[in-house]
Amino acid sequence: MSTRIKRALLLLAAFALLPVSLLSCAGDTEPSTGETASAVSGELSNGGSVTVGISQDLDSLDPHKTANAGTREVLFNIFEGLMKASPDGGVIPAVASDYEISEDGKVYTFTLREGVKFHDGSDVTLEDVLYSLERCAGSENDGVPLITAFSNVESITSDDQGRVVITLLEPSLEFLNSMTAQIIPAGSGSTQATNPVGTGPFRFVSYTPQSSLVVERFDDYWGEAAHLESVTFQIVSDTNTLVMGLNGGTLDMVIHMPNTMASSIDESFTVLTDTMKLVQALYINNAVEPFDDVRVRQAMYYAIDVEEIIDFVCDGAGVPTGTSMYPAFTKYFVPELAEVYQQDLDKAKELLAEAGYPDGFSMTITVPSNYPQHVDTGLVIAQQLSQVGITAEVVEVTWETWYSDVYRGREYETTVCGVAASDMTAREMLARYVSDNSKNFINFSNAEYDDVVARAIATMDMDEQVALYQQAQEILNTEAASLWIQDLCDLVVMRPELDGMTFYATYVLDMSTIYYQ
Repeated sequence: MSTRIKRALLLLAAFALLPVSLLSCAGDTEPSTGETASAVSGELSNGGSVTVGISQDLDSLDPHKTANAGTREVLFNIFEGLMKASPDGGVIPAVASDYEISEDGKVYTFTLREGVKFHDGSDVTLEDVLYSLERCAGSENDGVPLITAFSNVESITSDDQGRVVITLLEPSLEFLNSMTAQIIPAGSGSTQATNPVGTGPFRFVSYTPQSSLVVERFDDYWGEAAHLESVTFQIVSDTNTLVMGLNGGTLDMVIHMPNTMASSIDESFTVLTDTMKLVQALYINNAVEPFDDVRVRQAMYYAIDVEEIIDFVCDGAGVPTGTSMYPAFTKYFVPELAEVYQQDLDKAKELLAEAGYPDGFSMTITVPSNYPQHVDTGLVIAQQLSQVGITAEVVEVTWETWYSDVYRGREYETTVCGVAASDMTAREMLARYVSDNSKNFINFSNAEYDDVVARAIATMDMDEQVALYQQAQEILNTEAASLWIQDLCDLVVMRPELDGMTFYATYVLDMSTIYYQ
C-alpha cells in the first residue's frame, strides 16, 4: 500500500474517533552540521527587513524566566551569556573572551571581553555579569535558581584581575554550556519582561502579545554585525494562515513549517530541511491511573507504529528516537532503542489483560492546537490505540492553556508535544525526569533512574558519563515512561532573494546570518 493511501486511510480513521465539536477545531534526516544554506561568495548585501512567521506567542521576554523553546530561539538574537551556542552544538566565548576550568572541574574562571555594550549603550561591567549570574542562581527568587544548572553553584565571585570565578558544589563536565545564561544590566531584572536589554546582534523595539515582536540591528555589537536592518517575528498560530502569508507576500520567511505543507507553498520559495532538535512523544502522566502501571504504558507502546506515525506526520522524514535524547547529541544517543517496541497488537492486548484492562479503557490526548504536527500525531496514535481497545479522545487546546494546565499544572492524562534542551546539554534531556525535578511534568519516579542520572552528572570521566546517560535512556525506554517517537522534520521557507540560513545542532534561530542576495 502506498504511503499516500495509508495516510489518507489513517486520517479518515483518526477523524472518525473525534466528536463533532472537535472536528471544527482541526486545521489549526540527519542532524545538520551547522553549515549555511548555500556558500557565500563575494560581498553580502546588507540592509532590508524580514517578517518571520512563528507559530506560538512568547511566554516571557525575561530571558532567565522563559520556559518555552520557541521563545528561547527568538530571544537568542537579543541576548548572550558569557558563552553562546555554536552551530555544531557546542559553545563559544561571547561576553567572555576566554575561560579556564580547574583540574577538579569545580572552578570556572572567565575573562570578560572588552568593548561589549548593552543595547542601551552602556558598557558591560563586572557588576552586570555578577548580578546576572547571581540572579540565575536565585538571588531574586528566594534562593531558588531560575536556571536549573545553577543549583550546583556554591559561589559567584571575582578575583583581583577582574575575572568572574564560579565555584561549583560538585564537579561538572557540562556546566560550561550553562554559561549561555544571559547577561543583563545590573538591577534590570524587574524590567526585562517589558523592556529586554541584552548584548546580542539585535536590540528590542516592540512586542505586541499574540501579534508580533520587532527587533532591529544593534550597530554597536561587539561581534560580526547582522546583515538585516530589522526583523519582525509575526505570531501566526494557524499553519494554513502561515502558508497564505508566504504566498500572499505578508511573510518573508517561516520557521518550523510542517513538511506536509510543502506542496502548498509557491515553488519559487527556497525550502530548507533539517530536524527540530527536540523529542516528540506521547508524554504520559505516570501518576494517573491506569498509566501508573508500567504494563499499561508498555502495552500502549506495542500498540503504536512509530514508522507509520512518521510516514503520516512527516512524509517519512522524521528521525525515530525510542528515547528522550535527540540524535544531534550524537555520542549519547542510542538509536537501537527505536527498535525495541515494534508494533505487536497481541503483545499489547496480553499486557493490558495482565494489568486488569482486557477490554481496554478510555483516555484523553491533550494537544496544543497551534502545532499541526502534534495534532496529527495525536490523531494517528488514537487510531492505532483503538486496535487494542483503547479509546483515545484528542482534545485540542490553546498553547497558553496547554502550558499552564498540562506542563505547569500537570493536569492531564497524555499529551503530544516536543521537548528540547533549554541549556543545550544532554543532561537537560534526562535530568528533567528525575523524581523531584521541577520539570518532570510526566511525574516519572524511579529510584534506579535517579541514581544513574545523579552519577552521570557528578562524574568527570566522559566515557563513564556517556555510558550512564545511555543507561538512563534504557530505563526510560524499558519503563515506557512515555512513548518516545521522533525528532521531527523541520522546514524553513524563505523568499528566493533571501539566503544565509544557518542550522544549529540545538534549538536556535540565528537571524544575524540572514541576508538579501
